[in-house]
Amino acid sequence: MLNLTIGDGPPLVVLLYTPEAANPKGLALWSTMRLIKPFTEHFTVHLLNRPPGLPPTTTMAELAALYVGAIKGPANVLGISTGGSIALQLAADHPDLVDRLVLGGTAATLGPVGKRAQRAYIDRVRQGKRPSPALAEVVTESPIGRRLLSGLLWLADGAKDHTDAATVLNAEDGFDLRGRLADIKAATLLIHGEKDVVYPLDLARQTVAGIPDAQLVVYPGRSHSGTFTDKRFAPDALACLRDR
Repeated sequence: MLNLTIGDGPPLVVLLYTPEAANPKGLALWSTMRLIKPFTEHFTVHLLNRPPGLPPTTTMAELAALYVGAIKGPANVLGISTGGSIALQLAADHPDLVDRLVLGGTAATLGPVGKRAQRAYIDRVRQGKRPSPALAEVVTESPIGRRLLSGLLWLADGAKDHTDAATVLNAEDGFDLRGRLADIKAATLLIHGEKDVVYPLDLARQTVAGIPDAQLVVYPGRSHSGTFTDKRFAPDALACLRDR
């Protein structure tokens, strides 16, 4: 299990979606640090990541189980996007490990657009193509914008190996925790964008309704990625994580 640790205070486990099974570096490290920096001022942040080379048939439950040994529970957990799906699975399978659970832009299953885009990504990886252009439709609804973004994403992919990313997205493709949400015992907050097309708002509402005493905060007009970059995100998350 890969672990990037930074900050000072009680532990906070952070689960994100990372295309590579490696600690972030370069631009990825810069964007990750921008996201987690507000949390490092109050917590020792442990950014956990999967080991490389997992079997392509790895399930979400198997993926979540990999994190168990690295968590000294009960711990606070912050899960974002696909990392939030892993966090939900972890909290349902191992409720004794998670004390407070803050989720950003996720749900108990993918929506139709998110599922279609991620399946296209997986298929492109398996065909030996650069896969990220498949994700353009979850970023913008504009046909022109999608074409432009697809080209940029194609260039950004370069010659990198995307097998590990496809394995994680394939696990999420089969992920549906709606029947097990009551197993989650952690105090839970889900922060969600009204315009999220990866995990539509109705699925976010279903997720919160299924978790005992969970709360939902909706950012009007915000997209999937716009949720995490919103200036309210860190303060809202910290208010839950630090509430004693």
